[in-house]
Amino acid sequence: MSYICSSKKNSGVISISEVAKNKVITLMKDDGFNHKSDFVRVGVKSGGCSGLSYEMKFDNKIEENDKIYEDNDIKIVVDKKSLLYLAGTTLEYSGGSVSYTHLRAHETLR
Repeated sequence: MSYICSSKKNSGVISISEVAKNKVITLMKDDGFNHKSDFVRVGVKSGGCSGLSYEMKFDNKIEENDKIYEDNDIKIVVDKKSLLYLAGTTLEYSGGSVSYTHLRAHETLR
């Protein structure tokens, strides 16, 4: 089962900067998503040069093992396995792309 956590009350498990929020809203609209009802999904998969590949996309379907966090009026969804790697992540916008920064992760949406 999934649940919603506010990172403001939950030690910033996954957060989003104000600048990234504004860009995500624009990108979601461009892709036919609504930031009020849909969400940004972040995850980690096997692969890539470090053994892990980081993913970010827009989605509107909740899976059984998903955790839902909300920061800055944006819902961010991560599966339980990926949460081990992504706890403490902040979504940022810089240089024409949305990326997430973390000690172990750096990925670009566009």
